[in-house]
Amino acid sequence: MKNSVLTFFIMIAISFPLMVNGQDTKSFYDFEVKDISGNTFDLASLKGKKVLVVNTASKCGNTPQYADLEKLYKEYKDKNFVIIGFPANNFMGQEPGTNEEIQNFCTINYGVTFPMMSKISVKGKDIDPLYQWLTSKELNGVMDSQVSWNFQKYMIDENGHLVDVVAPKEKPYSEKIIAWLNN
Repeated sequence: MKNSVLTFFIMIAISFPLMVNGQDTKSFYDFEVKDISGNTFDLASLKGKKVLVVNTASKCGNTPQYADLEKLYKEYKDKNFVIIGFPANNFMGQEPGTNEEIQNFCTINYGVTFPMMSKISVKGKDIDPLYQWLTSKELNGVMDSQVSWNFQKYMIDENGHLVDVVAPKEKPYSEKIIAWLNN
């Protein structure tokens, strides 16, 4: 009896949206973005997958991380994992190219096959709504953060909830990311 009551309350809790400060919080799946070709990309299409969201740039000291991101993607993509790159020109003009130029750069130099999205802003007055959600505890229900540089990584679980953030200098094969992927 005790277990069935507990199970009932757990099921009720899971079925209601997460509440923070009396407001419904969105999940990662509530957003639509544009892919690098300008097509709508519904993040709800990634339900059931772990997602690593990375703001990228082509002319940055961290740009070689594209190689490890691609390697990580290929290694784990059949285990319900995807990486999504969001080019951004917020840090010292290190992503000045057009979407087409960015796509060509990523393909030619790093063989990127993981999904790349259209260039956005990841901070400031024109911050993209997805990055507003990623960086605001009031919106994501988990934590506040700031995008400090190119190649900052946000970990999203299979249910569309923010798990954690990984600093830009931390490599894609960091202990934190690998432990999360293998959990």
